[in-house]
Amino acid sequence: MELRHTPAATAAPADAVTGSAWITSLATPEGASRTQVDRVHFAPGARTRWHRHPLGQVLVVTEGMGHVQSRGAPAQLIRPGDTVRVAPGEWHWHGATDTTPLTHLAIEELPADGTETELGSFPEPGELPVATRALVLEQHLPEPRVIDHFEIRRISIAPGGGTGLHVHNGPVFGSIEKGSAVYQIEGEPPMLLTRGDVFYEPEATRIARFDAQGEGVTFVAHFPAGPGETPRLDTVTT
Repeated sequence: MELRHTPAATAAPADAVTGSAWITSLATPEGASRTQVDRVHFAPGARTRWHRHPLGQVLVVTEGMGHVQSRGAPAQLIRPGDTVRVAPGEWHWHGATDTTPLTHLAIEELPADGTETELGSFPEPGELPVATRALVLEQHLPEPRVIDHFEIRRISIAPGGGTGLHVHNGPVFGSIEKGSAVYQIEGEPPMLLTRGDVFYEPEATRIARFDAQGEGVTFVAHFPAGPGETPRLDTVTT
């Protein structure tokens, strides 16, 4: 067993990436193993050339947002938790969006005969996505509800702070802008929400935890409300 503490990142080769990107080598082929694992961080707007791997590649998104595209297919938005499996010999590119950074793990088997990744051209402007749309939440309410107005609030909770056990008098839909929080509906397993994640707090349901983690959390919450109704959070003491 070998333990390595936070390997140093190096700049990605300029002939392989447009913009700024950094590579951290996490595992290299050794002995019978031909597995290579890198952590790649792209600054906003940075992306790879078109390229293909002899034995394919797996990308696991850990932070930020980006795009991946296979030749002949539209570009797709990728975000934390997404996994992309690239087939052997499949031409593709990947990188950050124009406004957000992207970090992913890149996992691949290297051929025993030393065949290297083949590089093509950088994506042309017409190949880059002008706009992308992704369904991040589809939630049906337990019963029909009359809605005549919405309130949208940006809420920040300091590191270690939380809302405590509470209920809302209407449904709440939210998305994390920065930081992270542990969210838990009473009686269900807790989940960690990070940047880009969305959540739903059902009406009149006991929310056991919404606890900011070490860096605090900022999120945007959407409160649909009925005639004469003001969205409200009620603390539960028992």
